[in-house]
Amino acid sequence: MNDLPKHNLDFLAAKHAQALVQTAQNANVKPKDLENSLTKTLGVLQENGVYACFLYLLAREKENGNKVIQQMRELLKAMGIEDTSKDNLEYAQKITESLPILLLAKEALEQMLIYSRYGAKAAGKAQS
Repeated sequence: MNDLPKHNLDFLAAKHAQALVQTAQNANVKPKDLENSLTKTLGVLQENGVYACFLYLLAREKENGNKVIQQMRELLKAMGIEDTSKDNLEYAQKITESLPILLLAKEALEQMLIYSRYGAKAAGKAQS
């Protein structure tokens, strides 16, 4: 895992947020369902951290959870935070091993989830 980001984190968060909303739309996920999922996920991330967020998505958000995790991992990979682990919990655990990487990852994931939530809300209004 690299120590320093080489890209604009806000841009990367927005890019992956848009990809998440688009993926959900392509899978016919209702925008309101996605928005609710993202709101809960963001709450878990902010209150309990990165590892708990991955756990929550795998345990409670069956349909949307894997889509969200995929984009979370893609975002972190684009930032240079990557691991060869196929297992999502193993990957999340690796992130927690380094405090600077953990804090950076948490901030970037929060931003991505916020943008995704707003994107889902906008998609819902566009459908109405």
